Amino acid sequence: MKIGAKAVKELRDRTGAGMMDCKRALQETGADIEAAIDLLRSKGEAKAAKRADRTVNEGVVASYIHHGGRIGVLVELNCETDFVANTDDFHTLARDVAMHVAASDPIAVDVGDVDAAVVERERKVFTDQVAMEGKPEHIRDRIVEGKLGKFFRQRVLLEQAFVKDPDRSVGELITETAARTGEKIRVARFSRFQVGG
Repeated sequence: MKIGAKAVKELRDRTGAGMMDCKRALQETGADIEAAIDLLRSKGEAKAAKRADRTVNEGVVASYIHHGGRIGVLVELNCETDFVANTDDFHTLARDVAMHVAASDPIAVDVGDVDAAVVERERKVFTDQVAMEGKPEHIRDRIVEGKLGKFFRQRVLLEQAFVKDPDRSVGELITETAARTGEKIRVARFSRFQVGG
């Protein structure tokens, strides 16, 4: 099947993937743009997983000021090389993450970073709720774990739905950018300041 340059350009514009990767994805999916996007995303996420053990010593500190100076955020976003750290794509991601932190007020970058005392307090509250609701004993633990998962999706940065696109999480946004750049990207830390807060 012959793939036209127009279709390759459209796919490249929508995904940021390389021209040859776009052409191969279109050939594999019979020129179906949406299927090609899904294919490129899955390949990119697989590549990103392979890069998980690489060191990330480069990056930027991005800032975001919101509500007329009433909320401010600093985010340290890391990658592997200064080349990627200086790209527009990386800077846009850093700013988007900082803006998201301002809007969503997460308590930690990753689930593993949440203070154990906070997790135990939430688990106890959920356990008590489930008991008071009279749920059967044999399913209570599953319900509590489900509630804890929802708590993480609401309060942990990488689990939260991205404010500019609620159909994907902040973690997925970072993984997609990592797939486009070919490097491991991680949020090292953030600080959120609020006047009177």
